[in-house]
Amino acid sequence: MKIDFVSDVSCPWCAIGLASLQTAIDRIGPTLPIELHFQPFELNPKMPPEGEETMQHLAKKYGIGEAEIARNRENIRARGAAVGFTFDINARARIYNTFDAHRLLHWAATQGEGRQLALKLALLKAYFTDGQDPSSHEVLERYAQGVGLDGDRAREILSSDAFANDVRDAERYYQERGIHSVPAVIVDDMHLISGGQPPEVFERALRQIAATAA
Repeated sequence: MKIDFVSDVSCPWCAIGLASLQTAIDRIGPTLPIELHFQPFELNPKMPPEGEETMQHLAKKYGIGEAEIARNRENIRARGAAVGFTFDINARARIYNTFDAHRLLHWAATQGEGRQLALKLALLKAYFTDGQDPSSHEVLERYAQGVGLDGDRAREILSSDAFANDVRDAERYYQERGIHSVPAVIVDDMHLISGGQPPEVFERALRQIAATAA
């Protein structure tokens, strides 16, 4: 079974969705071999390099006030805790551009089994738990090295436009197929599971898809 996980590293529901999906995959076990691929999606493709203050950005983008933002954050924190992901509410003071993170993730997919997943998990933790800037080349290089990737090669990629066209092509591909919010979990290029669902929803859907295919 092939799963394409379309997401952004600055999307809290993507962090929740990935943790839930991993739990579902673990529950199903090795009887259903799964190839997990990460595909790029930018929540804020026009975000300037310096980023934007989070509260200001959310209020402007969604037209909501501080009280509602606080409630949403607490819901996200609780949902994350339920699947083992830690959100530090104070860490996300700013929202940043994530295009270079997607370029590095594209490269990581070519570096051996599990490398892209490891980097994806590391970058989600970097932003949501550690309060790091995912647009910073120094941060991206450091977390890439932390999961065993070549730091020198990561630095070369980030200082160039390597894989930029690949990322833009992939973003365009999924947008043209109706993906306008994330996470979007696409199974075997045919079945869409939208949103940061609980583990049991992912597990049930994957089992049903596998049974139908069989």
